[in-house]
Amino acid sequence: MAVVFERPHAITDKVFSYCPGCPHGIVHRLVAETIDELGIEGRTIGISPVGCSVTAYDFFACDMVEAAHGRAPAVATGIKRARPDNIVFTYQGDGDLAAIGMAETIHAATRGENITVIFINNAIYGMTGGQMAPTTLPGQITQTTPYGRDVNTAGYPIRVCELLSTLDGVSFAQRVTVDSVKNVRIAKKAIKKAFENQVKGRGYSIVEVVSACPTNWGLTPNEALQWLRDNMLPYYPLGVYKDRYPEEGGEE
Repeated sequence: MAVVFERPHAITDKVFSYCPGCPHGIVHRLVAETIDELGIEGRTIGISPVGCSVTAYDFFACDMVEAAHGRAPAVATGIKRARPDNIVFTYQGDGDLAAIGMAETIHAATRGENITVIFINNAIYGMTGGQMAPTTLPGQITQTTPYGRDVNTAGYPIRVCELLSTLDGVSFAQRVTVDSVKNVRIAKKAIKKAFENQVKGRGYSIVEVVSACPTNWGLTPNEALQWLRDNMLPYYPLGVYKDRYPEEGGEE
């Protein structure tokens, strides 16, 4: 019997630790499929900092390095400069990348470090119990904003792709989501391009994945996806925000 669907080689057979309905598993698969298709598993190094994906080293079959909270871009920079022939990617959440790690993010991007960043934006701190994140929407209820995020005291959410696209060192920045088959396909294409850019030495690439967090949003998985469509996507529009090489891949 012909095999039409199977686990990517770059994903281990360990059971995911993520909550039911969490899109991390989908994104993991897309990254692993890309690694398989590009034939780079043997020279890929992933950086897993603190967050829900802190144990990603259990799930990716490539070499993995654990980083302190927010320091993934700095660790990735060191590894890539020491081992330029390796493919280095970070896998980060919004609290990690856009809060404690914002300085590392900005400076790695503006230096044009030849790394790939996979950024999961679910508008909340997931692992630590659902506090407000830099990407929490205005009026959104979290554990630390029980009456909704007040922009007068907490400021406005950070739109990461829009921000990074202004930096000369950034080669590719695209925002995607994985709430439907069509959008999963677009996300896969973006992730593959981000890795291909690194293989070709094109500099810093980031793919932002607008994601759901059913557990901390207090919703069922289906309700969470609808909330994402109704609330997150209007504030975080999908699309390509920067692409130096638009003729090669990108949004469908």
